[in-house]
Amino acid sequence: MAVPKQRKTKSRRNQGRMHYYVSAPTVVNCSKCGKPKKPHTVCDYCGYYRGREVIDVLKDLGKKERKKRQKEEKQSVKE
Repeated sequence: MAVPKQRKTKSRRNQGRMHYYVSAPTVVNCSKCGKPKKPHTVCDYCGYYRGREVIDVLKDLGKKERKKRQKEEKQSVKE
């Protein structure tokens, strides 16, 4: 079994860990609703991907939420 002959110093240890960091996630705006989303994924808010509706998001919402969402979509289309 391999055993190190000398102890690794704190400096060497930390130099090895130098590139272990978390980067900020890449975010793009949805072309339909303008909400932020991850690239190459379906928009969670409107259910569209590349200009086509993939998921019917309004189906699972309650009556009040559905009306609110439809109203927001109409306003965004007008703008």
